[in-house]
Amino acid sequence: MNGAPRIEDYLHPEWANMRFIEGDAPHVAIGGGPVARAPRFIVAGPTSRASYFSAGDMRVWGVGILPAGWAKLVSIPAAALADTYCDGRAHNAFTAFAPLTDALPRVNDVEAAAALIDAHFCALLASVPADDPAIVAAHRALLDDEAASVADLSDKLGLSERSVERLSRRAFGFAPKLLLRRQRFLRSLSRFMLDPSMAWIDTMDHHYYDQAQFTRDFRRFMGMSPRAYAARPKPILGAAAFARTAAAGAAVQGLHHPSA
Repeated sequence: MNGAPRIEDYLHPEWANMRFIEGDAPHVAIGGGPVARAPRFIVAGPTSRASYFSAGDMRVWGVGILPAGWAKLVSIPAAALADTYCDGRAHNAFTAFAPLTDALPRVNDVEAAAALIDAHFCALLASVPADDPAIVAAHRALLDDEAASVADLSDKLGLSERSVERLSRRAFGFAPKLLLRRQRFLRSLSRFMLDPSMAWIDTMDHHYYDQAQFTRDFRRFMGMSPRAYAARPKPILGAAAFARTAAAGAAVQGLHHPSA
């Protein structure tokens, strides 16, 4: 309804997403950029910075796109849309998904809407290449919390560091060093999301040298201090963390396993 109160939240860094919006479009920004009204079909590339959004009375269907899916379904490198978003109806790379923008608002049943999305994506997958095994292997390596350096990734994948760099930017959106740093941060943040009573020092990934290093990373990825974030209400992401854990085994999308 018009005049409904708006709620604010911050979305942590994650892989790419497509969202189809009905109703009062949210106001969005990535990484401290200008706040603007989201298009009805918004495509966000992989992010390394928090996304702000202010939501009113709306309904949203979201589809997360993991790196292997991006490589199969999208014609541009992930780096081309990293830390930004676009109107999917106005970008040639997303023409095949745009019909869902008008089709989904006509479906009131949640299960029927999910089936419509599944059918649309399955039809697209029927005519694209199989998963790139190098991308799937790189994704699994990133999820290994013992992988602490680009050299570790190179060894695990049997590729040169230069090849890992090219693969990372094409399918994952960022240089491998930043991806490893992001994964370390997300492992720490996910523990807090599931138990906000924990002290930050108890959530810290074991690869952090000290709390000062963790705080620097927190500011880099979320745009605020750990204390400021802990004090903020999390009306959507707080509940989403538990729902994601139940559905996919991880509190944040950036920790989803490629075979989940």
